[in-house]
Amino acid sequence: MAKLSVNINKLALIRNSRGGNNPDLIKSALDCELFGADGITVHPRPDERHIRYSDTYELKKILHTEFNIEGNPKEQKFIDLVLATNPHQVTLVPDASNQLTSDHGWDTVGEKNYLKNILQVFKSKGIRTSLFVDPIEAMVEGAKECGADRIELYTESYAAKFSENKTMAILPYVKAAQLANQIGLGINAGHDLNKENLSYFAKSIEGLLEVSIGHALICDAIYLGLENTIQIYKRCLKETI
Repeated sequence: MAKLSVNINKLALIRNSRGGNNPDLIKSALDCELFGADGITVHPRPDERHIRYSDTYELKKILHTEFNIEGNPKEQKFIDLVLATNPHQVTLVPDASNQLTSDHGWDTVGEKNYLKNILQVFKSKGIRTSLFVDPIEAMVEGAKECGADRIELYTESYAAKFSENKTMAILPYVKAAQLANQIGLGINAGHDLNKENLSYFAKSIEGLLEVSIGHALICDAIYLGLENTIQIYKRCLKETI
C-alpha cells in the first residue's frame, strides 16, 4: 500500500496569520502521526510564509515517521537546511522564489548536469532523492539519468481532468509509471490529490510508493476532523490492494 505523507504547510500558514502558535505545529505533526500518517512533508519557501526554517529543525527532533522536505535547491539556504536536518527524503521542486504553489516539473533533460550534481550532494549524505516531474516519459527517463532515486509525479492535470474523463486523465501517468518501473525509479505523487480522485489514481499506478497531500486534506479536516480525514485518505489507498 502506498504511504500517505501529510504536508503540514497549510497548518503553518494558519498559525502565521495570527503571529502566535495556534495551531501548534509540532503537536499537529505528532497528531498526524498518531492518527495514521506514514510521514510528514514540509515545503519551506524563502519568504517563510508557512513553514519556517526553524520549524524544520524542530520537526526533525520529534518526528517518528518519515520526514520529507520539498524545495528548490537553487536556494543555498534550502541546501543548507536539508544537509543540517538530514531528512529521510528530499524532493526537489523547480519553484521560483515568489511562486504561490508548484505548477510544473523539472526539465530533467535540459538541466541534467545541474540536477546530477545537486542530487549527488544529498545522496552522499544518505538522503533519498526525488525529482518533481510532469508525466512525460522523456522527463522520467531524464530523472533516472540524473541519478534520482524516485520521481514525484505532478498530478495537477490529472486532478483537473478527473471529473470530465478519468480514463484519459490518468493515461499519461500510467505510461510514465510504467517507464519508471522499467528503469528502476521509485514513484511518488502529489498536487491536488483528494479523497475523490486518490483511490482511482493509486489503483491505476503500479508501483506507487507514496503520495504527499496537504491542501485538500487540511480543507477536509475543517469539516471532518483531522483524525477522521487522515483515516479516510488512508482507506482510499487501502482500497487499491
